[in-house]
Amino acid sequence: MYAIFWPAIFRISRISNILSFMLNEILKNKQIILASGSPRRQEFFKDLHIPFVIDVRPVTEVYPKHLKGTEITDYLAKLKADAFKDLTNDQILITSDTIVSNDGIAMGKPKNTSEAKQMIASLSGKTHSVETSVCFTTAKDQKVVHSSTKVTFKKLSEEEIDFYVTHYKPFDKAGGYAIQEWIGFIGITHIEGSYFNVVGLPTHLVYNTLTALIT
Repeated sequence: MYAIFWPAIFRISRISNILSFMLNEILKNKQIILASGSPRRQEFFKDLHIPFVIDVRPVTEVYPKHLKGTEITDYLAKLKADAFKDLTNDQILITSDTIVSNDGIAMGKPKNTSEAKQMIASLSGKTHSVETSVCFTTAKDQKVVHSSTKVTFKKLSEEEIDFYVTHYKPFDKAGGYAIQEWIGFIGITHIEGSYFNVVGLPTHLVYNTLTALIT
């Protein structure tokens, strides 16, 4: 078993290191600005070995009511970029937004305990979509990419919902939950699409888009 397992791990690690070196070389003359206060997104950029600085500017996140799904996240990701009018030629700004779509209704972040419990209860026993858009803005151009993942919850008990909200306080998370926390461990039965998109960032799209922008 070890003779098969460890060489495979070594190859994966080696490939990851090569790709990280390649991206660092590609971006060596660029400054990446991540306009996000999300610890999860910041950790993703660290894990991707993308050097970045954080600059979060206040934006009123209001969108036209006729928009649906990724139309909403595309709009909000671009709206967040509008706060940056002073980009230089060596800078790439990255803004993003995530929503949960349930029965055609866009769910943002819960404002309090009651709203968090209501959100999770509405997802219980059903399949919903998690949509994330990422906007890449330079002094001369702008590109938006998005990803959608279907997530299915088992039928959650009231006690399970209460336990999760009380102990994890998911008030900074779209839809009132995080797939990588307790509620995801015990409650999510199936996903279709990118897991990392549900956590908060479609990492494969970020890597591919940054590479395409520079090369």
